[in-house]
Amino acid sequence: MTTQEIAEAFAALCKAGKFEEAGERFWSDDVVSIEPMAGEMAVLRGKAAVRGKGDWWYANHDIHSAEAHGPYVNGDQFALRFLLDVTQKANGQRMQMEEVGLYTVRDGRVVEEKFYFRMG
Repeated sequence: MTTQEIAEAFAALCKAGKFEEAGERFWSDDVVSIEPMAGEMAVLRGKAAVRGKGDWWYANHDIHSAEAHGPYVNGDQFALRFLLDVTQKANGQRMQMEEVGLYTVRDGRVVEEKFYFRMG
């Protein structure tokens, strides 16, 4: 599959709310996930670790809505824009987030995902 084809399939799954399925289908075994934060989840390596980050997110947030827009493709990379409305379970704080995910593709797999976000 080309980067364009992977980007379109990945985006279609995200738009359908199937974020985990997108990852499982397209992450490489040694995928690297980079978040704009300090701490233990800032950089995760490997499919199991990235899967665990997703499990943590769902366990700690109530998701009211999630939209995915794109893909925007350039060479071996593509970007998706996400709009999220979530409530943190620990403190009940509801927040709107806008996030861009930049994905790098190599040998038909996503080898890196890097996120940029802002709170609305």
